[in-house]
Amino acid sequence: TFLADYRKPIPQPTPETQPFWDGTKAGELRLQRCDACSNVIFPPRPFCPKCASRSVSWFKASGKGKLWSYVINHRPAPGFEQDAPYAIAVVKLDEGPNLMTSIFDCPQTPEALQLDMPVEVVFDAISDAISLPKFRPAGAQR
Repeated sequence: TFLADYRKPIPQPTPETQPFWDGTKAGELRLQRCDACSNVIFPPRPFCPKCASRSVSWFKASGKGKLWSYVINHRPAPGFEQDAPYAIAVVKLDEGPNLMTSIFDCPQTPEALQLDMPVEVVFDAISDAISLPKFRPAGAQR
């Protein structure tokens, strides 16, 4: 089963975030867009934070972006003991929003984790209901 060796916290979808998690399970990064002002929204919410419109729609994003920021964590947290050191990263998606994530298929060093390097999303199924979006350097082989 998926969860047999997965010990990290598992996201709990809410009515506002369920379409996002449905997308990740289908291998798609889904974001919201305001129907009134075209602002792209993340994290999911029932209104636009820019113009307060309650008319928002979901769309399939490209899954591409750039490494905007990161910190390399050397202190293992519960469930992450085998991962240290690992990067906690912020990716600036091509569509505009920032997404906190992890970077893999790349050494977890400042030399390898170059700011503004192109990255792409990959999904890891951790249960029957949840697949996590993670990012790797664009073009890296899994």
